[in-house]
Amino acid sequence: MYKDFFRLNEMPFSIAPDPRFLFMSERHREALAHLLYGVQGVGGIVLLTGEVGTGKTTLCRSLLEQLPENINVAFILNPRMNVEELLQTICEEYHIDIPHELFGIKTFVDALNARLLSAHAQGRRAILIVDEAQNLDAKVLEQLRLLTNLETNTHKLLQIFLIGQPELQDMLTQPEMRQVSQRVIARYHLGHLNQSEVHAYVAHRLRISGATQLIFPDPLIKHVYRASGGVPRLINLICDRALLGAYVQGQQQVTLPILRQAISEVLAVPPRQQRLGAIVAVLLLLFIGIASLLFTQFTDAKFSGMPSLFASTPSASVQITPTPPLAASAPLVSTETLPVSAPLPTSTLNWPSNIAPNDSETFAFQSLFKLYGIDINTQSGETPCHQVETRGMRCYAGHGGLMDLYTLNQPVLVRLSSPEGKKYSATLTALDHQAATLIIGGASQRVALNELADSWLGQFVVIWKVPPNFNERMSLNQRGLTVTWLRHAMETADGIRDNGSDIFDAKLARRIRAFQLTEGIKPDGLVGPLTVIRLNMVSGKAGPRLVTEKKG
Repeated sequence: MYKDFFRLNEMPFSIAPDPRFLFMSERHREALAHLLYGVQGVGGIVLLTGEVGTGKTTLCRSLLEQLPENINVAFILNPRMNVEELLQTICEEYHIDIPHELFGIKTFVDALNARLLSAHAQGRRAILIVDEAQNLDAKVLEQLRLLTNLETNTHKLLQIFLIGQPELQDMLTQPEMRQVSQRVIARYHLGHLNQSEVHAYVAHRLRISGATQLIFPDPLIKHVYRASGGVPRLINLICDRALLGAYVQGQQQVTLPILRQAISEVLAVPPRQQRLGAIVAVLLLLFIGIASLLFTQFTDAKFSGMPSLFASTPSASVQITPTPPLAASAPLVSTETLPVSAPLPTSTLNWPSNIAPNDSETFAFQSLFKLYGIDINTQSGETPCHQVETRGMRCYAGHGGLMDLYTLNQPVLVRLSSPEGKKYSATLTALDHQAATLIIGGASQRVALNELADSWLGQFVVIWKVPPNFNERMSLNQRGLTVTWLRHAMETADGIRDNGSDIFDAKLARRIRAFQLTEGIKPDGLVGPLTVIRLNMVSGKAGPRLVTEKKG
C-alpha cells in the first residue's frame, strides 16, 4: 500500500528470506563463513543455530546462491518426519526415482549411496541442508549421522548442514546424542544485532528498496532496537507497520507517535510494560557493552617505517580455525586471481637458510611493492614506505586474524615466527579456503592454512592509494577535494546519488557508518585508512587481490 507513496521499488521490510536483503553483520559474516567451510566437503555435520527471526534461513538462501556449479543440493524445509520419510525426501531432492513397492530404509540408503558415488566419479559433491532442525526426532538425527558414513576410501560423499533454534544445541548435549554431536565439525550460534547494526540494517533494507529520502530519522532507531531486541524479523515487522502508519497519516517520515503505535500493534504490549521492558533491556545491554569493552581492543595504527615496524607490537599466538571467513560483502569470494604462472603445490612451510631474518623484511617489501609495479631502492637510506609516499600511496600496519586479511583482500606483508623463534617477514600473495601463497626471501611456496596460523604473529602491512589532500582521517564538517572524492567513492559503494557537495555533512556520516558496519570496520563515521582501503576495493582501485577461489 505504501510502496508508491515512499517511491520505493519494492517492499523493504518483507519477512521473506530474500538473499538480496541480507545484512551482513559481523555475526552473520562469521555464520556464513562456517557454512562456506562446510561446502568444502570435509565431511561431518555443520551446525548453525539462532533464535527465531535472526536470519538463519536467509543465510542459507544466500549460501545457495554462491555454491559452485559442481554441487548437488538437497534442501529440507519441514523435517517433522520419520526415518523412512526423511530418506524418501532426500532421494526426491536428488531426483532419485524409486518404485513405490520397493520403498524401505535399505532401498533408500542404497540408492542414495549409488547416486553419490556416481556424482563423485563425475567430480561433483553433494550437500544436505535441513532447516528447522530442532524439530528432528532423535531417531532421524541418528540416521543423519549414519549418512555421514557414506564415503570412498578418501572422501566423504555427503555434507550435512543442520539449521535450527537453540533447542537443537540442547538436543545434542543429551548423552544419547553424543555420537551425533561428535560428527559436528563446525558450529555457530547467530546472535542479535546491536543498536548500531540495527541502524545500518534499516538503512540497508531501505537502500536496497530504492529509498532516496530519509524515512526513519536517526533518533527513532533506538526505539526500534529496544522494542525488537535486535531480532531482524521483529525489526521488519515494526518498520513495516510504521511505514504503513506514516502512509495512512500522509507523513513522508515516520514520527515517534507512529513508531510507538506500530510497536504496540506488533508486540501487543501495553505502553507501561513497553517502558519497563525497555529499561531492563537498556540496563542489560549497558552491562554487556561494558564487559565487551574490557575484553576487546581495536588497534588502528599507521606504519611509521622499518625495521621497527613490528617492534612496538608484542608477539601473540593466533588461534584460528582451519577455515577462516570470507570477505564480507558480495561477492563474498573474489574470482580475481593474482598473476601467477601456475598454482604451487601445498607443502610444509620452508624457512630460508641463507637469508637473515632482518634481511627477509627487505625482500618482503620488494615483493609486495613489485605486485603494484613499484621498484624500491634499498640503498637510498629511506624506508620502503617513505619511498612510496611520493607515488600517492602509504603503508598501513595492523594486527588481526585471517578474517581481517580476507576482508582487506589485498596482498600483505606478514610477520612470521619459525619453530626456533626466529622472526621472518614474508609477502602473502594469495589466499583461498585451503592454503596460502607466500614469498619468503624471494621464493614462493604454497602452504596449508594451519601452517600459516601456527607461524603468523597476527601482524601485517598493506599499501593503499591515498585520496587527494588526505591527512590522517576525514570527519564531520570537513570540506574540499577529499570530501568530493569520498562522495564519488560512496556512490559506487552504496549506489546513492547525492548533491555532490564538498562538505562532510551528517547525511554522509550516516552513509559512512552503514558502509563501515557492512565491511566489519568500527562504525564511527570517521574515514581513516581502513575505510579508504575498503572504498578503494569496492571501487576497483585497490590493485591486485589477495583472495582466490579454488573450485572443483
